[in-house]
Amino acid sequence: MKWITEFLTSTIGRKIVMSLTGLFLISFLLVHLIGNLQLLKGDEGEAFNVYAYFMTHNPLIKTVSYGLYFFILLHTIVGILLWAKNRKAKGQKNAITSGVKTSWASRNMALLGSLIFAFLLIHMGDFWWKMKFGSAPVAMYGGEEYKDLYRLCVETFSQPIFVIAYIIGMIVLAFHLWHGFQSAFQTLGLNHKKYTPIIQGLGKIFSIVVPVGFAIIPIIMYFS
Repeated sequence: MKWITEFLTSTIGRKIVMSLTGLFLISFLLVHLIGNLQLLKGDEGEAFNVYAYFMTHNPLIKTVSYGLYFFILLHTIVGILLWAKNRKAKGQKNAITSGVKTSWASRNMALLGSLIFAFLLIHMGDFWWKMKFGSAPVAMYGGEEYKDLYRLCVETFSQPIFVIAYIIGMIVLAFHLWHGFQSAFQTLGLNHKKYTPIIQGLGKIFSIVVPVGFAIIPIIMYFS
């Protein structure tokens, strides 16, 4: 077990953990967006509630969700540890090698990650907590009572403050993904003069399309 401790306390080990957990979370974002787009089907929430019911009652999905929470925490904690170690080693706020041109996002990944984590806490408090323990609306599906998450979303996104907060959160996510997507592949050594530009291009597309996809949902729901 000693090698695991040494791996997790080394800089390269932590970077690999960041990359692997980051790629997992990127995959989750895409799946989550596809599910959330059901909110816009115009069927009074039937499709979204069926999707939400499946995601909250399927044993396999529920197990994966616990892994998701763990990976979010792990990604956040390791990211903070790397930032702190780099800051201490360089004697400055951002661990950037002098003379190397970097993007604003790459220089502020710790800040962006912290803001995203704060957004997740608010987001989960407003949806997940209400679903599990709060006063989420109730409906019937297949003769069984369940939490009407569509109605909860409608109520939440009828308030401008939540819509604005959600949009800001997606802007922060876009900047984080702009650097994080291609950085994850680079850390894992997946560099190739032919394929790396493709990965970078896909990363930029992903970092724009996915956050915009999430952001348009509360906007459309608010104005409709």
